[in-house]
Amino acid sequence: MSNANSNTASSKKHIRKTSEDNETLNEYYASPAKDKKVQLSSTIIACFVTLVIGVVVGLNWNGIAAQLGIGGKKSDISKIDFDSLNDVYMSLAENYDGELDKTKIIEEAKRGLVNAAGDKYTYYMTTEEAEKFKKDLEGDVGAGIGVEIGERDGFVKVLRTTEGNPARKAGVLAGDIIYKADGEDISALSVEDVAKKLRGEAGTTVVLTVVRNNEEKEFTLVRETINNASVYVNYRNGGKTAVLTISRFDSDTGKLAEEKAKEILGKGCTKLIVDLRGNGGGYVNAAKDVASLWIDGDIVVEQRSANGEYNEKTYANSGKAILKDMKTILLVNGSTASASEILTGALHDYGKATIIGEKTYGKGCVQALENFMDGSVLRVTIAKWYTPHGNNIHEEGIEPDKVVERTFEQINKDVDPQLDAALAY
Repeated sequence: MSNANSNTASSKKHIRKTSEDNETLNEYYASPAKDKKVQLSSTIIACFVTLVIGVVVGLNWNGIAAQLGIGGKKSDISKIDFDSLNDVYMSLAENYDGELDKTKIIEEAKRGLVNAAGDKYTYYMTTEEAEKFKKDLEGDVGAGIGVEIGERDGFVKVLRTTEGNPARKAGVLAGDIIYKADGEDISALSVEDVAKKLRGEAGTTVVLTVVRNNEEKEFTLVRETINNASVYVNYRNGGKTAVLTISRFDSDTGKLAEEKAKEILGKGCTKLIVDLRGNGGGYVNAAKDVASLWIDGDIVVEQRSANGEYNEKTYANSGKAILKDMKTILLVNGSTASASEILTGALHDYGKATIIGEKTYGKGCVQALENFMDGSVLRVTIAKWYTPHGNNIHEEGIEPDKVVERTFEQINKDVDPQLDAALAY
């Protein structure tokens, strides 16, 4: 989440870039996923792709191990003996009745190695996956069907559909369980993998099957380019109340939020509602820039690592707090995560905002992006973050000051008791 020093060395097989927090959610992609995955079909057919060409992975391991120590700062790192792993590969190659894709085997071996850490926020991305990840974070999601999805009750469900996009126009509803894409059962996949199945080139077709009230419903949808601004505003109560929606924290969010804040003040608004529902995070610097509209130079977030190597405090910008005296309400829900929770925690700790809605997701850990020469990326947890008052909300979330729930039925009817409560507050 915070910036890491940039190191480039020709002797290394990787290049560190930043330690930004990149958990992202937007109107098309996905909300943060929980661990449990439940499949609708009666059996799980698992593909066995184990592991590795020991020599090749051994060559790459020096780079990976150094990165897991973040620059070699851990003193207790030792190499792993991959001989037994290579034995598995040799046996597989000698006995398997079919062709083996060695490139895929190596990629899956790297992925499995990282997954063994047991941390859902630490994972390996291939070159292609890393490029898509970067585009998603910047809002360049390409073409899709216009749904926000997330895991609820053990299923990947539609959390909402976006205005004017294919899913809403076809009749897909919030609460629908994602079952199949083009006839393929995807119910056991992660939220991120389901999202990948739904994306594609503009103009292409995807047949989406959902389960609603225990019945299957099929929709043939033509993907469209999704318009997904990170910040926008509308006005209520005769123009006296502004509703500022922040869908993610990308590289432009701080600048856009400041522009909208000046617009809001120029219109003479007396109350501001900041809608962070469904915002799964983004860059911590963007969250810092937005927080600086209320907080003048004080700490926004602190990160601490167990070994003390990555302890760092992030402070708000000075002289930017043009909203410090504005009555502010934050709208949050179970998909409000990461950088959104940093903003929520900071404004709440300083008494700058009242929180209305549902408990937030609870992501209070920091990831670094470790970039390798082939374009692949290791995303690795290096620390936990804490609010200005020293609270870490990891796996706990932030409880609202006023709890107001919003059901799928209310979402589909465009009924918004959370916004209504904020407008009446």
